[in-house]
Parts: sequence; structure tokens; C-alpha cells
Amino acid sequence: MAVSKSTNTMDSQTKAGMIKPYASKFVFISRALDSSIVIIALGLVGLINFGASGKTPIEYWVAGLLAALIYQVSAEFTEIFRSWRSESLWAEAKQVILCWTTCFAVAFCIGRFSVLETSLFSWPQFFQWYVFTLSMLLLWRLITRIILRQLRIRGYNTRSVAIVGTGGLAQQVASRIKHCTWGGYRVTGFYDDRNKNLPIDEECRRASGSDSMINDRVGGFDCLVEQAESGELDSIFIALPMRAEKRIQELLERLSNSTASVYVVPDLFVFELLHARTINLNGLPAFGLIGEPMSGLNSWVKRVEDIIGASLILSLIAIPMLLIALGVKLTSRGPVIFKQHRYGLDGRPIQVYKFRSMTVCENSDVVTQASKNDARITAFGGFLRKTSLDELPQFINVLQGRMSIVGPRPHAVAHNEEYRVLIPGYMRRHKIKPGITGWAQVNGWRGETDTLEKMEKRIEHDLHYIHHWTIWWDVKIIIKTVFKGFTGKNAY
Repeated sequence: MAVSKSTNTMDSQTKAGMIKPYASKFVFISRALDSSIVIIALGLVGLINFGASGKTPIEYWVAGLLAALIYQVSAEFTEIFRSWRSESLWAEAKQVILCWTTCFAVAFCIGRFSVLETSLFSWPQFFQWYVFTLSMLLLWRLITRIILRQLRIRGYNTRSVAIVGTGGLAQQVASRIKHCTWGGYRVTGFYDDRNKNLPIDEECRRASGSDSMINDRVGGFDCLVEQAESGELDSIFIALPMRAEKRIQELLERLSNSTASVYVVPDLFVFELLHARTINLNGLPAFGLIGEPMSGLNSWVKRVEDIIGASLILSLIAIPMLLIALGVKLTSRGPVIFKQHRYGLDGRPIQVYKFRSMTVCENSDVVTQASKNDARITAFGGFLRKTSLDELPQFINVLQGRMSIVGPRPHAVAHNEEYRVLIPGYMRRHKIKPGITGWAQVNGWRGETDTLEKMEKRIEHDLHYIHHWTIWWDVKIIIKTVFKGFTGKNAY
């Protein structure tokens, strides 16, 4: 009976994960399909541009074969043919875009010095080839994901997952698995040698979203190892706290006789992570707990947004800025532009421009914040500060690359030094460029911060923005600024 039970178990596992034995074949098919798309897309370009003659030049097909070869080499560096089961479509799409763009750039450079310079690699042929290829590369991946998701919903190509642990980290793992609806993961149970035979925590049950638990109780490590060795488990996620290093090591040794994939999820949720990522330190993986939010493609997107936005805005406000400058000069003595030292990206000092709104130009180690009925503020300066028109010269700072249109507002150096010791995580706001407007400002946290609580709320909003930045969020903040962000009850 034991043999029969084992055989039935293996049969059911094979059915549930029937695509797994053919993973290498899928990779081969993916490679062949991508290369075919590169060539076919080029053929479409030839058909469009040489349709009347009915014949695409042979050089087009040679260029297509060369590009397909370059694409396969580029794919090795971008790893687009690895398993994307646990990652989103957007994550895969970004790598495909990077791979094809790199391939196209190389092919374009080669083509510009060949006989194809006046045909394929001239406008609009090269643009058509780039768009057609990229569209088809992404489209077949989208269709495949839709088909696989439907198969996995019906119980095919699923993966049985066990979670080691029952604490907050285990809940995080279970929640991520639950929301990875395209992955076909099925949580079979929670295991903890110190909490075995205890009822499964309700939070864990809700997070997993699984009705197919082995039972209603937490299993021990003996049960886990037995199921792993019998082939009932595809993946095991160890979600124990960092202090459980010895227990983790012992469990890994016991699981070495199984074919299940074992992953250790670092207990890094105890830290307030800021765009955490891993690096390869000469062969040694290291986890960055405080990362760089605006690196790689994000930094380029942000910079392009700033250049286009600042150029457009400056062209619209040039005359109003001249009128404001004239008003500052006629209503009080002193320079029109006030240059103040502030902290920029990574805490490096920068000069920020403002229309002068006070009778003094404080730029020392001690700076007193402007308050209601402040005697230092000129009559015209009060209007400028109330409407934030004194900040307009900072669009020049944006073009210089010192600031961004959207980001945490730069504080005076003296205020930075004061609050960095009072508010945990304060200096993390300098992991991106300071902005003219920001998430804190459009939510009412602008102007005077006469209490520590007000500054804490501003920093809270700044860090939330850094954690969740997107280009569309910037657009939202800019629109909100136009309608409600220029004025405020705390702006003096």
C-alpha cells in the first residue's frame, strides 16, 4: 500500500507540474521565437517599403540574421530567458526592452556603416523595425502569461510551496505568494519545530489565501523533511528570524536529500528599507538596506522629465519672472536673487536660487524660520512667499541638475543639522535630488515647521514618496501643485 500511495502521489505531482520537465524545451522555443520575431519584423519593414516591387532586398535578411545573433548574445547579459514565474509582467518587460534596445543599438551602429545606410537604417525604416519587433516580443509573452495563468487556475503547472516559520516574515512571504496570482503557487502548510502542533495563526491563513492546507495545525521539521523527500514539495521558503541561524543551518542539512528548491528569505523587514537591493561584492552577495532610488533607467527618466518640464515652464514664466524681479528691486534694497546653501543629492552642498523676500539674506550656521508677521519679510516678499512665486528661479537649478521639479524640499543647512539628530531617517530624504514641490507640500506640510511633529510629518511624506516613486506620481503632484500647492496656511 505504501508503494501504491507513493506512486499515486508522484503521478499527481507530475500532472500538476507537467510543464516542469519540459522547461529546457520552453527556453529553446523562446529563443527560437524571439530570433524569428527579429527577422520577421524586418521582413515586414521590407514588405511595407518595397511592396510595389514585391521583393525585399537580400541585405535585409542578412541584417535580420545578424541582429538575431546579437540578440541572443544580449539575452545572456539581460537574462530574459530565465524563469519569470515569481515576477511580474512589467519586471520581465523591462528586461526585454533593455535586451532588444541594446541589440538594436549595436545593429544600428553596424548598419550605418554598411550598404544599408540609405535604406534600412534611415527614417522611418529603422523606427518601424524597432517598434514592430518590440511589440511582438512583448505580445507573445503577454499571451503566454494569460494562457499559463488559466492553466494554473485549473490545477496545471502549479508549484507546491512550504513556508518555514509562523511570524511576521512568514506572513509577508505568504502574502506575496497569494498576490502572485500568475505564478501557480500553492501553499501546502507552515512549519516550525518550536511551534509544531499549534493552530495555524489566522494571519498566516489569511495571507496564504489557501484552502488546501495539509491540516489546521503547524507542522514540525520532521513532517517538512518527510514531504520534501517524498517529492510532495517543489519549493520551500525559510522565513525564520535572523537569530535562528543555527536552526536554519540544521534544516538545510536535513533537506539536502530532497529535490525541493530551498530559499532563505532574509529577515530584513526588521529594518526600514529604502530601495533595498543586492550587489555582488567580488563573488559575495551583499544586501543593500539603504539603496539608491534614482539609479539606472529611473535616473534617466527623472532627468528627462526635469529637462523637458523645466524648459517648458521657464518659457512660460520668463516674462512674469522679469516682472517679479523688477518688483523685488523697487520695493526693497538688496539683490534680486537670494542664493542659499542647502543639501542636495547624497547630502552634498548646493546653491539654491530664490527671489529675495526678506530684508536680510541669512545663510549662516543659524537660520531662523520665517513665521507669521515676521518683521524680516518685505511687503512684496510676503506675497511672493504666500504664493510660492519666490521659488520660481529654482527651475534654473533644475536645468543645472542640482534640483528636480518634484522631490523633498531642500532645507537650510542649519535646519538639516538640527533635525538630523532629532528625527530617525531624516537624511534619507537626500537619497534623491531636492524638489521645487513634493508630496509633503501638496498634502499641506509646507511653510513653517514650528513643532517637531510638523517636521516629522513632512519627513514621513518625503520618505513615502521616495519609497514609491513613479513618473505618473510626479505628474499627479505637479497637477496638484498647480491647483492647490502654491498657497498654504503655514506659508509665511
